Amino acid sequence: MKLLRYGDPNQEKWGILDAEGHIRTLDDALAGVTGDVFSPEWLAQLAALDPAKLPSLKTPRRIGPAIPRPLNFVCIGLNYADHAAETGGKIPQEPILFLKSLSAFSGPYDDIIIPPGARKTDWEVELGVVIGTKAAHVAEADALDYVAGYCTVNDVSERAYQTERGGTWDKGKGCDSFGPVGPYLVTKDEVPDPQNLNLWAEVDGVRMQDGNTRTMIFGVKSLVSYVSQFITLHPGDIIATGTPAGVGMGKKPEPIFLRPGQQVKIGIQGMGEQISKTIGH
Repeated sequence: MKLLRYGDPNQEKWGILDAEGHIRTLDDALAGVTGDVFSPEWLAQLAALDPAKLPSLKTPRRIGPAIPRPLNFVCIGLNYADHAAETGGKIPQEPILFLKSLSAFSGPYDDIIIPPGARKTDWEVELGVVIGTKAAHVAEADALDYVAGYCTVNDVSERAYQTERGGTWDKGKGCDSFGPVGPYLVTKDEVPDPQNLNLWAEVDGVRMQDGNTRTMIFGVKSLVSYVSQFITLHPGDIIATGTPAGVGMGKKPEPIFLRPGQQVKIGIQGMGEQISKTIGH
């Protein structure tokens, strides 16, 4: 099942994608659905609906983030060995965690705003794990029981802010528009193996990243369990699981960074693509 949200910012409504790729509205259907959003009960009732019997939505003005604004937007750093190598980083012994500001949360086709003074804005395609059940101190063997589904995330990063301005990475990760999510939430029943998904990024039609989640250092089960030891995860929270090689800062012989007027396209196998335009502040 592929769920999405459409409408103006902060006014999005739920929709579902039918077998032909058309959006069906869930406005009326949700009135009869019980349980907390993202819970197994809630998802099971949605899965039992026949999309063909739901109202069809003509092309919406905007597809928003695939989920409502989360409580926690957790990111994992240097979780692919090839990406760690291209950035000169060491392979971590434990997952590197940081939090992305919720002001960065945005839609899959919204503009990426390059902030004032930015010189090194970069792209990072990542598999997002969406939590379905409150998770605290979860065992790795049980971790997927707490997952509602998966989505595409672009962990947009301003490298100068991240690495040259002192302190932690967060200041280069939380700028407005730096967290596009979606276009879909793909429920976990459609993703039998989250460790075997192709993911890619293109800038102006040039393939920059081309990887697979099987090369993660720490897999999804491990990450959900690990993060839950430190941060209680709530339904709708996202864990962005790291990016493979091919980011701008790692390009040789010279780094390549985003500038206004470019198109960034990222995608993950079975989860659709994001297409964003870069603009100046």
